[in-house]
Amino acid sequence: MRTNLDFSPLIRSSVGFERMLNALEAASRAETIDNWPPYDIVKTGEDEYRIAMAVAGFSQDELAIIQEQNMLVVSGQKANGEDVQYLHRGIAGRSFQRRFELADHVKVVDAGLVNGLLTIDLKREIPEEMKPRQIEIGTGNAMPKAETKQIKAETQAA
Repeated sequence: MRTNLDFSPLIRSSVGFERMLNALEAASRAETIDNWPPYDIVKTGEDEYRIAMAVAGFSQDELAIIQEQNMLVVSGQKANGEDVQYLHRGIAGRSFQRRFELADHVKVVDAGLVNGLLTIDLKREIPEEMKPRQIEIGTGNAMPKAETKQIKAETQAA
């Protein structure tokens, strides 16, 4: 049983969370879950991550890694090779495209293919202007005291 969630009340009452709510909405719309090729996502440091993907049978030339704004797309396309008659085919060689939603300021820093395992290293690099900074408190003169004005009410005798 599948339930569609309505995020419109959250969108109306929040500021700056549109990307997160759109990602939740997109995840709830996903109809089929393709678990091939298998992959792991590992946190390797405070702001460092690694995606390891099993791509046995694919060469570097048959794989593509593209980073769009906040999306990482890993795809594989087998080259049309020689005509081989398989008696048993257990190693999947079908084309694939796997998408990973990236948080703001996450960049791909390295990628490698060793023994059928594609590894993609990611790092969150927050720009200097967005990092917290400490404001120094000066020891200047105190602000002058504001004068209090009193308004005298005139009394009128009738």
